[in-house]
Order: sequence, then C-alpha cells, then structure tokens
Amino acid sequence: MTTLASETKTGFAAEHDAPIPYMQRTRDYYMALGYNPYRWAHFADVPFTPLPAPLDRARVALITTAAPFQPEAGDQGPRAPYNAGAKFYKVYSISSASVPDLRISHVGYDRLHTTAEDINTYLPLARLKAAAAAGRIGSLGPRVHGAPTNRSHRVTMETDVPEMLRRCQEDGVDAAVLVPS
Repeated sequence: MTTLASETKTGFAAEHDAPIPYMQRTRDYYMALGYNPYRWAHFADVPFTPLPAPLDRARVALITTAAPFQPEAGDQGPRAPYNAGAKFYKVYSISSASVPDLRISHVGYDRLHTTAEDINTYLPLARLKAAAAAGRIGSLGPRVHGAPTNRSHRVTMETDVPEMLRRCQEDGVDAAVLVPS
C-alpha cells in the first residue's frame, strides 16, 4: 500500500490527485445532448512544418477560441454558466495592440475545477508580448485570430482553417500559438 510518506519520497502525486478525464467527459456531454459520441480529430501525419527562422526571430500569431464579448448575449463573465448564445461561427481578427474584450462562456469547460478569471488562460496576449520584449520570440503578429468552436470537423478543416491560414499569411507570421478554451 502506498503511503503519503512514500509518495513524497518518490515525487508521485496522491492517488486522488489524477487528471480530469476530459475526453470521456466531452463524449458523455455530447451523448447527453443526443449527439453521436464526440470523435477527437487526430492525424496519422502531424500537419506541422519546421520554423523558417529561430523562434527568437519569428513573428508569432495568437489564435484563440475565446469569443468577442456580445452585450446582448447574457452573462459572459468569469464564472458565467455555459452560454450558447455567446458562440461565434466565423473566424475573426482583432488588433493585438491592446487587450480585446474576449470571453469563454460559450464553451463547455470544466466549471467545477476552474474559472475564467485569469484572461491569460485563454488569451495569453500579455505573456506573448513579454516573451517578445524579452527576446524569446521575434515579435507578436498584429492581430489575434479567433477560431470558432462549432465542433464540426468538416467546417473547421474546409472553412475555418484555410481562413485562419490566409489571415496569418497576410500578417506575415512564422508560427502560431493555438489556445483552446
């Protein structure tokens, strides 16, 4: 039997300190809504390419699934309940010069174990600006891009991804940080 002393000695976490089974949780959620079990998108070949320049010289885009605040759509603040009315369905772009008013009440994140109080968890704009100032990345792209969470693999691959790629190319970025919420 494992004891707290041995867990501390080995560095292992306590038995109850386990990851949240979010993949199964998402499947169960879809089934409860009457949908087919959610199927996670994954590729046999990873669709990434090496950076054309070292990261400390690269221009980096920020892509988030956070939604622009919609005053008419109800509560969207930290600790807000799930709010389907705040969803968005088209890629958007907004200046990265200042912090845009983006929220995450439209996604089904685990509200029991986390909150939306720290904007850096879904919009690490300040952290990327600090990384650029410290020379860890070359620069931040001029716009933040929003990726819809409509959960359709087909629409994502055929419509949203090409549009985000087009916008990133327009911004002259070398890499993108994807932040799902």
